[in-house]
Amino acid sequence: MLGRRRKLQLVTERMVLRPPQHSDFPHWSTLRRESAGFLQPWEPNWAGDHLSRKAFTNRVYWAQRSIASGSAMPLLLTRASDGVLLGAITLDNIRRGPAQAGTLGYWVGADHARQGYMREAIEALTHHAFSALDLSRIEAACLPENAASRGVLEKSGFKYEGVAQSYLQINGRWRNHVLYANLRLDRRGKTTVG
Repeated sequence: MLGRRRKLQLVTERMVLRPPQHSDFPHWSTLRRESAGFLQPWEPNWAGDHLSRKAFTNRVYWAQRSIASGSAMPLLLTRASDGVLLGAITLDNIRRGPAQAGTLGYWVGADHARQGYMREAIEALTHHAFSALDLSRIEAACLPENAASRGVLEKSGFKYEGVAQSYLQINGRWRNHVLYANLRLDRRGKTTVG
């Protein structure tokens, strides 16, 4: 829920999704460092200072500006029972006017993968985007061979739409991505991907 005096926070059955704070740095950098081998095959190359306090401080300020301007919603996933940082999800590139759309990106720490956390986060943020932000379309993209990411998107109501050639630089080279979308008023039938 987002109010004038309340901070942005989405609460799910097992998690609290909230913007990053400066005090999250040690937990964020440890989780990213310990999960590097799990994450890096699917992400753009990490800058040399990716895990530095300065880079994280810049992320916190970017998150604050993005939320205030309505251009993005970068959120950390924390477990409700103990506050442990699990990963992050961002609704980015929010477009208003005739598009009413945004782009979803996410990651989860290696030790927390395949436990349903990301599905829970995607469904909560998608619901918020449709109901509170009045968006009509949420887009997501992943590498064709990323079966886990494709699976979580499909289980979260996203449907395959096609392939974007040379969509992003991943691990130092331009890579094709499969495109998915979730529509607020989806009248499409189930799609299958070969």
